[in-house]
Amino acid sequence: MKKYVHRSLETVLKNLLKQFPAVAVTGPRQSGKSTLLLKTLPEARYVTLDDPVALQQALNDPELVLGNGDKPVVLDEIQYAPSLLPYIKMRIDRNRGAKGRFILTGSQQFALIKNLGESLAGRIGLLELLPFSVEEASRAGASSGSLARFERACLRGMFPEPTMNSGMDVPRWYASYVQTYLERDIRTLYDIGNLREFERFLQLLAARCSQELHLTVLATDTGVAVNTIKKWISILEACRIIYLLPPYYRNLGKRIVKAPKVYFLDIGMVCYLTGLRDRHHVINGPLAGALFENFCVQEALKAMLSKGVPPRLYFLKTHNGLEVDLLVEGINGRLCPFEFKFSSTPKPAMCSSLERFGELFKDLNPEPGKLVSLSEKTAPLTRSIMHASLDVFLSEIRNLAQV
Repeated sequence: MKKYVHRSLETVLKNLLKQFPAVAVTGPRQSGKSTLLLKTLPEARYVTLDDPVALQQALNDPELVLGNGDKPVVLDEIQYAPSLLPYIKMRIDRNRGAKGRFILTGSQQFALIKNLGESLAGRIGLLELLPFSVEEASRAGASSGSLARFERACLRGMFPEPTMNSGMDVPRWYASYVQTYLERDIRTLYDIGNLREFERFLQLLAARCSQELHLTVLATDTGVAVNTIKKWISILEACRIIYLLPPYYRNLGKRIVKAPKVYFLDIGMVCYLTGLRDRHHVINGPLAGALFENFCVQEALKAMLSKGVPPRLYFLKTHNGLEVDLLVEGINGRLCPFEFKFSSTPKPAMCSSLERFGELFKDLNPEPGKLVSLSEKTAPLTRSIMHASLDVFLSEIRNLAQV
């Protein structure tokens, strides 16, 4: 029997089950949603709508599937049966005092949240579970140390199954993931046209992780229309394969670049799609810096979501060349700037962007900037800029996510 790794989201999940009649846990396929709920709610009745028989029963006889209310009901992959939502709403409204009665999971973020917002507004708590964070991977026995964690995330990914199974053929697992899960979901729920062109687009996008999203360039390189690229980007967002980091724009007028930056929610997927299979090519290849930045952003996103709060993450790029990799907005509204450098030897010269940001945007009253690298030491680099290890960086993000 596989060891269960406790997820950081458990505490928030248990709290929401006491507050709302229904709770939804979204996230990419294979991120551990079902396992989390099985461990958190062992007494619940599970209905897996991935199963064609269960799905047909849910569509034909929703009252039977929802049961008599004697125990909580988990409806796995609810996006396949949105017609159940009005029946859930009616049951909740008949007994608004009962909490934690319906637990929904889904792998299609946008369509699912839209349906839930329309059908169960005010009646449902929303959470998102991504693949293992570095903290959770450590509980599963993964190596410690920033470089070791980064390498493992690249070569084995952060999904629970390849993380916990040391004997697994990881490239084969990712090939199966792309073919079985992405293609099935995409074919079932979306009309994407030529699947081969979509796969080519996915590879091109992976090679551009941590870069600004330029739709026209991707359209030209893929040989499809810009509107098609827009649709495909939306699909990958909905499947929680990519995350678009928005630019920070408040009170900055026309000085900033407005295109988002694109990150994958698992750099193991990036390495699979770009053909990176060994440590040498990960560490010494042209994508090393982009991979490390992607790694830091994906982990910052997980740290925020583990607290059950919407991410308040941004980047900054001005038309005169100033760039800051990540701006995190604290609950007090103050901005915390971070810069990521793929280096084990942080130097004061690496702090120039953070120092310029602090000088040019004094009116924003930002926190002192921090440089994040592979070094394990936390120490001052300049009069105003500190170096933060990966652990210190993620601890700060979790503190900023407190509500």
